Amino acid sequence: MKQDFSKLATTDYGNVLSREHFMDFSIRPIWQRIPRIFGKAFTVQLASGDNLMLHSAIYEAPKGSIVIVDGVDNEYAVAGGNVCAVAKRRGIKGFVIDGVIRDLSDIENMQFPVFAKGLYPVPGKKDVYSELGAPITCGGVRVSTGDIVVADVEGIVVIPQSRLDDVYQLASEKANAEALLTLSEWEIKHREKIEKAVRSANK
Repeated sequence: MKQDFSKLATTDYGNVLSREHFMDFSIRPIWQRIPRIFGKAFTVQLASGDNLMLHSAIYEAPKGSIVIVDGVDNEYAVAGGNVCAVAKRRGIKGFVIDGVIRDLSDIENMQFPVFAKGLYPVPGKKDVYSELGAPITCGGVRVSTGDIVVADVEGIVVIPQSRLDDVYQLASEKANAEALLTLSEWEIKHREKIEKAVRSANK
């Protein structure tokens, strides 16, 4: 992968991508000062109250990937400290979970990035099989294995495989152009834009 998608914040991608590429804000970092992560998605579909396939995924997901999980609901924790420790040891960059997790202290101490809806102490069962790597919906976004995911304190963006080059180029160009502006220059451009928009809206 020639592009370093982590050089840009999710807000930079927010300037060039529409809302359907961004997960719901209820999925957020579970520990403070979490680093920005990026990698190829490895998708996991769970069943309500069952975490079997996430526990399987930590042995199947390629090194450098981010495991993206549809936990279906928030009734039971889908993983805990030991699962995160094994995932980290195997080179997985982090978890993004539409659901809840447990063992916050352990996960924070090992500095393993997890984005989830929250914490719950009771683990789910391990009975239900589903195919790993199949397309899922996580945080309201359709995710396929191989899509690029960037997650930071601002949010989580999913960039489809078919658009990697043009999205990276558009976001980079806009971010670089804005970085060259002083605050005074930005203010002038911004004020002109807003005054024009106000006149248009007031017609």
